[in-house]
Amino acid sequence: MAKTKSAYFCQSCGYESAKWLGKCPSCNSWNTFVEEVIEKAGSKVPAWKTSTGTTRVNKPNKVDNIPSITEERILTGDQELDRVLGGGLVAGSVILIGGEPGIGKSTLMLQLALNISGKKILYISGEESEQQIKMRAERITSAPTADCYILTETSTQNIFKQIEELEPDLLIVDSIQTLHSAHIDSTPGSVSQVRECTAELLRFAKETDTPVFLIGHITKDGTIAGPKILEHMVDTVLQFEGDRHHVYRILRSIKNRFGAAAELGIYAMHSSGLRQVSNPSEILLSQRDEELSGIAISATLEGARPMLIETQALVSTAAYGTPQRSANGFDTKRMNMLLAVLEKRCGFRLSTRDVFLNIAGGIKVEDPAIDLAILVAIISSHEDIFISSKICFAAEVGLSGEIRAVNRIEQRISEAEKLGFERIFISNYNMKGLITERYKIELSPVSKIEDVFALLFG
Repeated sequence: MAKTKSAYFCQSCGYESAKWLGKCPSCNSWNTFVEEVIEKAGSKVPAWKTSTGTTRVNKPNKVDNIPSITEERILTGDQELDRVLGGGLVAGSVILIGGEPGIGKSTLMLQLALNISGKKILYISGEESEQQIKMRAERITSAPTADCYILTETSTQNIFKQIEELEPDLLIVDSIQTLHSAHIDSTPGSVSQVRECTAELLRFAKETDTPVFLIGHITKDGTIAGPKILEHMVDTVLQFEGDRHHVYRILRSIKNRFGAAAELGIYAMHSSGLRQVSNPSEILLSQRDEELSGIAISATLEGARPMLIETQALVSTAAYGTPQRSANGFDTKRMNMLLAVLEKRCGFRLSTRDVFLNIAGGIKVEDPAIDLAILVAIISSHEDIFISSKICFAAEVGLSGEIRAVNRIEQRISEAEKLGFERIFISNYNMKGLITERYKIELSPVSKIEDVFALLFG
């Protein structure tokens, strides 16, 4: 009879140790190690196995002798999801999607299961009953076209028995933290259980070429709950973001082995489910009846998608002595760096002013091409001079005040022109190799931040 084996796991990062430790050597957290049984005494309950039962021995193969194949994508019918995945689902891929409670992860996956055509889908829920899922399904779709089956189960052994009988083309698990394997004697959601259940589902996906969606919970600091190795095991990690009190939701690709990372999909949450937003620039730009100061438009890129976003700034006198610096949707440290550039290179005294920055629409932007728009919005609010709503910006700002070039400028210019903008400020270095006759929009190349302020404010 096999002996019971146990180990100590860090509940923050999943680090494994043979003995208890006060401080985790991986994440430096204190008192986070908990003993968990990793193998029970007695015979194992068999997990997922191939039908043939044969063992394949891999041998080294020269790279030139490996045949080239073209991966076939499975279209989900959701253009936003297909774009984020890199063009559709890949056979045998495992996709992990995480997000805040109530943000719409289950709604998105159930919507996918009900609308994808020509496929047999098995939706496994360990959190809701069949009646609850039925109520949501009736709300989000009136005439489902997919062959969708619902299974409320948490044991992986029972799940695999049903999978062998049904043989689905797509598997959705809601959520991975609710599953438990008989191989591990610990509670569902623990580090060892999450790792073991994911490994079994990963083995099933690779051996049967069946795509698997895993819904994951997140911790209070926004990371996916469970061991960090969970994100390394899967092929794709998606983050579903947004404010539950607002309409729009953002599906962001963090890791993707079959496509570009940092892709973006935007949805609008309605009572009848999630609706795709085909042109996000229209929702990220406010409809203004009059020109207001402190607003500048920037041409940014999220993955392969160009967007026009609105940067809003408010500069006011510090009422409590110490100036406040606050930014929503943008890195506060980078905003402080840009404010230092304004003081040092342009002579604007903002050390006694409160500065608030907001990216409209509730999205987070890391593209340095919005630097110029942020500085223009800050000075516009500081001087109380409005910027024309027909002007946009696409340039990075260096510490010496120089205007630096950004990548894929042609896509940014084309998007601005399509939305009716009349003028765009770009770096002088982006003009090299640019065919200006192709665009009707006026191009304003600049090399220093002072040149931009001179052209805008005189």
